[in-house]
Amino acid sequence: MRVIEINQTLLTPSERAVPVPSGQQVLVRVAAAGVNRPDVMQRQGLYPPPPGASDIPGLEIAGTVVAVGDEVKHVRVGDAVCALVTGGGYAEYCLATAALCLPVPSGLSFVEAAALPETFFTVWSNVFDRARLAAHETLLVHGGGSGIGTTAIQLAKALGANVYVTAGSEQKCQLCRALGADAAINYHDQDFVDQILALTAQRGVDVVLDMVGGAYLARNVKCLAEEGRLVQIAVQQGAKAELNLWAVMLKRLTLTGSTLRAQDDGFKAAIARQLYQTVWPLLAAGTVKPIIHATFPLNQAALAHDMMESNQHFGKIILQVAL
Repeated sequence: MRVIEINQTLLTPSERAVPVPSGQQVLVRVAAAGVNRPDVMQRQGLYPPPPGASDIPGLEIAGTVVAVGDEVKHVRVGDAVCALVTGGGYAEYCLATAALCLPVPSGLSFVEAAALPETFFTVWSNVFDRARLAAHETLLVHGGGSGIGTTAIQLAKALGANVYVTAGSEQKCQLCRALGADAAINYHDQDFVDQILALTAQRGVDVVLDMVGGAYLARNVKCLAEEGRLVQIAVQQGAKAELNLWAVMLKRLTLTGSTLRAQDDGFKAAIARQLYQTVWPLLAAGTVKPIIHATFPLNQAALAHDMMESNQHFGKIILQVAL
């Protein structure tokens, strides 16, 4: 099978043997694979795969099941699925855990389905499970134009919350508002703390979803209302920051965060069940949809990474594996 390997921080087309599923695994003929920031970090040597995971990058796929392990019950050969995987997505065939395979939602293509698992699992787990965002609460999403951001906007709005976002250009702000964001702040031109406090009559927001880290920590705390929750999912501007803990205590804040890739299959399977019950009907109805910025053929994965690193994209970047 054709694959994309990482060699000295470069993405290189290569060939490997097709893997064989066992136990709870299924083998998927990959039609499309999502490109995500952790893939770029892995290529740069900053985010090694967890023990037992494939060294081939790629954390989400969509395609057709062509073989199943001897313990698989609910997924069958011929099923059209999308799946969250710990690696191996940049390939013509990929192993996935059966419990982490979800049917391609009605009306969606494989390219669109490949844009779902990584961002939807991440947003659901962090915004709704960990941060407990409820209807009529307010959410601030940093990086509103990212795959995570476009997903968080739509899910939070569909489930009754108010959503504010930051983005790096007026064009991205306009696109975020068109997706449903109640307000979008260009962080190059405006101080998002001042803007959030003005938008909320100085109250602040209930939840902040942050992938920036660094100096954003103290600023996020200023944006939070009493009993607010900050959930950290990445640290693109640094893992260390100073914080005045009086603000945390006086406003009774919760600071939390998580990574998804290293969690066990049981943890991820619970998220998959929640998504299937709550979010898959929204996708089938068109209430929520994946936002695709660009697609590249598998052998142009390096160009897809260049686009992601440029930060010029809005939504997801997808590798089209089967033409």
